[in-house]
Amino acid sequence: MAAKPFNIIFLLLPLLSLVVVGHETVKSEQYPLVVSTWPFIEAVRAAWRAVDAGSSAVDSVVEGCSACEELRCDGTVGPGGSPDENGETTIDALIMDGVTMEVGAVAAMRYVKDGIKAARLVMQHTEHTLLVGEKASEFAISMGLPGPTNLSSPESMEKWAKWKDSR
Repeated sequence: MAAKPFNIIFLLLPLLSLVVVGHETVKSEQYPLVVSTWPFIEAVRAAWRAVDAGSSAVDSVVEGCSACEELRCDGTVGPGGSPDENGETTIDALIMDGVTMEVGAVAAMRYVKDGIKAARLVMQHTEHTLLVGEKASEFAISMGLPGPTNLSSPESMEKWAKWKDSR
């Protein structure tokens, strides 16, 4: 039984990433592909909806990763995710355009929940590839992303307290 076009999903390595392949150069014999490394089905579905609606690969990756951040996939992604050793939840995200090889990333970003959108803004509006900590937060807010907001949750604080008590 042959695979149906526009219905191919792969779950691979244990890293959070979402890849959309072949969308900008779709020809009659080529079909876009959504690849995810973890079984975050709703993130894949969000990316696929974007691909199916004609969005670019980068737009589709942002949609999929944004869904995962919003849904707090497996409790580690997005607001309320795994806290650092001080008990604070921060956000890391990276995006790469495979056509242009442009990269944007944020790390240890505080007060802004939209990590992948912030990473895309870094890629599109700066000469940098990575912004970290307060500078990432300031940049994201200055570009119109919502913030400041508390990224911790009761669950993340409980996780941190258990970790701290076990040391």
